[in-house]
Amino acid sequence: MTGFADRASEFRPSPVRTVFETALDPAVVSLAGGNPDLSLLPGGSIADLASSLLADRGPEILQYGSGAGTESLRALVVELMARRGSAITQAEVQPLAGSQAGLDLVTKLYCNPRDVVLAEGPTYVGALGVFGSYEVEVRHVDIDREGLDPDEVARALDQLAAEGRRVPFLYTVPTHQNPTGVTLPAERRRALVEVCASRGVLVVEDDPYGMLGFDRSAAAAPTLHSLDPENVIHLGSASKIFSPGLRVGWAVAPAQVRARMQIAAEAVLIHPSVLSQELTVAWLGSPQWPVVLDETIALYRERAEAATAALAAHLGDRAEWTEPSGGFFTWVRFPGTELGDILRRGIAEGVVIVPGAACYADGRSSDAVRVAYSGVSPERIDEGIRRLTAAVR
Repeated sequence: MTGFADRASEFRPSPVRTVFETALDPAVVSLAGGNPDLSLLPGGSIADLASSLLADRGPEILQYGSGAGTESLRALVVELMARRGSAITQAEVQPLAGSQAGLDLVTKLYCNPRDVVLAEGPTYVGALGVFGSYEVEVRHVDIDREGLDPDEVARALDQLAAEGRRVPFLYTVPTHQNPTGVTLPAERRRALVEVCASRGVLVVEDDPYGMLGFDRSAAAAPTLHSLDPENVIHLGSASKIFSPGLRVGWAVAPAQVRARMQIAAEAVLIHPSVLSQELTVAWLGSPQWPVVLDETIALYRERAEAATAALAAHLGDRAEWTEPSGGFFTWVRFPGTELGDILRRGIAEGVVIVPGAACYADGRSSDAVRVAYSGVSPERIDEGIRRLTAAVR
């Protein structure tokens, strides 16, 4: 069939989805997908919640809903954002079918073809697909072990202004970043929002891992939104703290922006799932959820430690990697090594990873890979790193 629009060429399978079937093979160790471990969820309790919702409010919940989402979910997001330092109202919350939908909406509303989005280098693979689909160019600002350097962001924005290019927003995952696992410290957060605001550039803060810090006693870094609510659009998600299958996310933005997002969302989805929203509210509002969340975070911390121990044991000084303080990932570099088709070689050795090159929009080669430890036991992590070592050799 011919006649596709030019932008259709930007819809390419992600490196994770491409190997999805391979990753399901029990003989293969998958360190590719950033999947939450749902083994600690009390299935019976959640089933009871769903049953009660349908028994008590079935005709309401199974009917068409509002494009503004349910009041109960908006209230929940107000509470969750307060924990991260953002004082908001329900009028600033737009429920979504996953936070990925929010990224699509923001790009649709703010970007024209040939605009430039500034993004971390490396960045979340799924964001690159969204930007490409709207014919937007991505310029990367390389990150270090503390994330984005605000001075480098300022230089990049000033260079783009000198080129006469329009930059609608900066896209960032500042907390337990995907793909590197690094977290932007508080002083850089303040400087970053100031740099962008002074140049009239919005910040899109993607925050699916913000509640998954390993040190639960430490104060979480403030959201970028809490530092500049008028210039930051915050994207949140229940996928990592409850269920990705329910597809529940949200955007937090000034009320007039949120209203525009609702209209744009209704043109595609009509409304987010009422059942998914209400079940998410019921679980996150239950007394069991904080307990299960803490247990799950402890599980991720154990697996992050297993990953770094395996990297040290199998690779030693032949590689370097990030030490995540939360989230699902570590970023492994092999300095001076051209990895080439590391995905194919890894599969041949029985391990699946995300090649670092996939996390850049500009086609550069990379000496790194993303390792996801969240959904894999410590024993399988060690075996996967051993196989990765063989693939690199």
